[in-house]
Amino acid sequence: MSKHSRAFKQSVVEFYLRGNDGYGKVGAEFGIDHSTVLKWVAIYEAHGVAGLSKKFSSYDAEFKLSVLKRMWEDGLSCRQTAALFNIRNAGCLSDWERRYEIGGIDALAPRRRGRPRTMPEPPLPKQPQAPQNDETKSRAELLAELNYLRMENAYLKKLEALTREQPAPRKRKSSRR
Repeated sequence: MSKHSRAFKQSVVEFYLRGNDGYGKVGAEFGIDHSTVLKWVAIYEAHGVAGLSKKFSSYDAEFKLSVLKRMWEDGLSCRQTAALFNIRNAGCLSDWERRYEIGGIDALAPRRRGRPRTMPEPPLPKQPQAPQNDETKSRAELLAELNYLRMENAYLKKLEALTREQPAPRKRKSSRR
């Protein structure tokens, strides 16, 4: 829930537009910062009452780039551009600009929110291959398989010979003092 309701924002904006007071005095009257009053007035002038309601949105890379180009071409500030495009946080525009200068349009793509995963994504299961019978295999495949099986057989024979040579470990007696 937002800190201030739409009705409260609207009353602040209408109070400012009715009177001759500046942003600072209106902000002090309602107990808010003058920059907040400035932002609400700019949004109200650009989008009306609908601009003051709460907004949840995420922007794609093309939209972000078009906003940045408009800001650069017209020489607008971040606050003016945010009010023009009804973007709630004017500070994100400077972030978009910095990311664009570093990494181009790819850096403007939406990022995953939250903590990064500590475990990697599990690999996709491999598609089971249809079992081949010996008639469908080529001569080279059959020779490679035969060579592999011979190596496996030799390894197992050597392992068995090594285990026969080693005597069984003796049990130690516990020492009592």
